[in-house]
Amino acid sequence: MKALIFAAGLGERMRPLTLATPKPLLVAGGKTLIGWHLEKLAAIGVDEVIVNTSWLAECFPEALGDGSRWGLRITGLYEGPVPLETGGGMWNALSRLSPDGSPFIAVNGDIWCDYDFARLPREPAGLAHLVLVDNPAHNPRGDFALVGERVESEGDPRLTFSGIGVYRPALFDGWRAVVGDAPGADETPPRFKLAPVLRAAMRRGEVSGEMHRGRWTDVGTPERLAALDAELRATAG
Repeated sequence: MKALIFAAGLGERMRPLTLATPKPLLVAGGKTLIGWHLEKLAAIGVDEVIVNTSWLAECFPEALGDGSRWGLRITGLYEGPVPLETGGGMWNALSRLSPDGSPFIAVNGDIWCDYDFARLPREPAGLAHLVLVDNPAHNPRGDFALVGERVESEGDPRLTFSGIGVYRPALFDGWRAVVGDAPGADETPPRFKLAPVLRAAMRRGEVSGEMHRGRWTDVGTPERLAALDAELRATAG
């Protein structure tokens, strides 16, 4: 099974920390954020990880090498100076992630979570399977609703998407009609968000999900990074 780690963000809210270091390479608990993910992916038998890049892309090969230290093959996929957003980034990587149409894992490179990746379904029931968490203070209204094992775009109670999921390439069938004239959608390669594509699949009942009740952090500010680092170091000690 292959995986994609989203690492192309500009990290604007994390500056000045990200002026010389892309956000997924920032350190918490003695490891880079992306390093935590790579360990988890290797532990469940993922053999190849695609890392999409944009801002400070040249930092990744030096920091990660070819992935052999984790028992992985790491391939970088440079998107250019302007990131392709989550939908465009995933679409752009599909030929490498799933040349045979099989499911793959995708993880946001700027989160930390103690979720056990072994719980992810190798064959999701529908087109995607999402891991949801309680709403943090910075996202009080949440993203989606979890009704049994089905994720819906509307409803209550609402939860926050963790940035961890399993996807089938068929999720993107008809994506252009879904995103319409969104800015960047007509460029080559296209730039668009993943959420509208997921919501369209949810309306067809094709997205499953689960709730993770453990620890999760969206490392979106220097303060959150510092708090996470302190928590992980205290736990390790």
